[in-house]
Amino acid sequence: MSPQVPAAGQIRAELAAWVSANWDPDMPLRDWRELLADSGWGAPSWPERWHGRGWPAWTDDVVAGELVALGAVGTPVGLGMTLAAPTILAHGSDELKARLIRPILTGEQTWCQLFSEPGAGSDLAGLSTSASLDGQQWVINGQKVWNTSAHHADMGLLLARSDSQVPKHRGLTFFALPMHQPGVEARPLRQMNFHASFNEVFLTDARVPDDNVIGEVGGGWPVALTTLAYERRFGAMRPPAYDRRPGRALDEARAESEAHFAVYSWYPQRAGRADLVIEHARAAGVTGDPVIRQAIARLVTLQRVSAWTSERARAARARGARPGAEGSVGKLALSNIARESARVHAMIARAGALLTGPDSPMGGVIAEVLISVPAQSIAGGTDEIQKNILAEKILGLPAEIRVDKDVPFSQIRARG
Repeated sequence: MSPQVPAAGQIRAELAAWVSANWDPDMPLRDWRELLADSGWGAPSWPERWHGRGWPAWTDDVVAGELVALGAVGTPVGLGMTLAAPTILAHGSDELKARLIRPILTGEQTWCQLFSEPGAGSDLAGLSTSASLDGQQWVINGQKVWNTSAHHADMGLLLARSDSQVPKHRGLTFFALPMHQPGVEARPLRQMNFHASFNEVFLTDARVPDDNVIGEVGGGWPVALTTLAYERRFGAMRPPAYDRRPGRALDEARAESEAHFAVYSWYPQRAGRADLVIEHARAAGVTGDPVIRQAIARLVTLQRVSAWTSERARAARARGARPGAEGSVGKLALSNIARESARVHAMIARAGALLTGPDSPMGGVIAEVLISVPAQSIAGGTDEIQKNILAEKILGLPAEIRVDKDVPFSQIRARG
């Protein structure tokens, strides 16, 4: 029987009383998060057995916001909470949940995602990183790419090929990979906007315990789809507004947040900086230009429609629904907004949009927008992939013709 869920006001009152009795800003951050895990307040939508309260998903947002409002600290930022934990809770064995869920919640372990490869981006199921069972361990060999924060992660969500003699979707296995071992090497990738958010990860005889398989051997594709569905829910990522008062827990939480979000410092430019368009037009003295005014109106319209889609997605989450195709709608909308915003900024700045430095339009931000926006249509699944998902899952259109659907992966590679 599901536990009775209090109203939002009662949740806030109960949380405030608990925080008043337990919060000490001078305690170590890890000790505080241990208390959150023990109490179930850290992730109330998780099952009680796994450090939650078994409440609906909307209670996570209520509690997270109230913790910050009370001057306290919430759960760790990063892929552990947003991708790893939901995936493990959905597909992991009880033994795996017992080992991995609590360290995510307390911040003891950080995570990265090891999916894409140089030869398998949009066609993720065509990946070739191999996993071979050797006694009680899997031996991993291959290369991954576009891996955010892999250089300091403790664990990785790894999708690898465990059987090349079956069709490509059925030969994949999903692992929790320990990153701190000799067979794992993460190298930073320098981007054309001069940031280095991503890594390429080389796996050479890396080892994964057999009991670190998430889901079934050969059943990694459905597990990966769960992770990708949660990834598409990402909107604008904002650092928690932690209290600025001194205290060890607060200091450590702010340092954690700053280190994490430094990697994403260029993401607002990737999204197009539509928030700067009107300011940019005013600074350039072109607010009276009717063509530019129409372009700005179109951009604002796209933003409003996208916001309504996001509201529907939040409402679905509040009902406890798992991420669905609305994530693909939102992802496509963000790509369209980013491209349109870059176009409007270029219309306003003209050739000056290509300039960088303190005397360039918006201090070089516009130039960074132009070279960052293409990434919006690629990250988290390309626009083409999102369109396929919507066509097949929502509109019921015939599936895209896949000539390799029932062909053993080894034969596909031989043909290449």
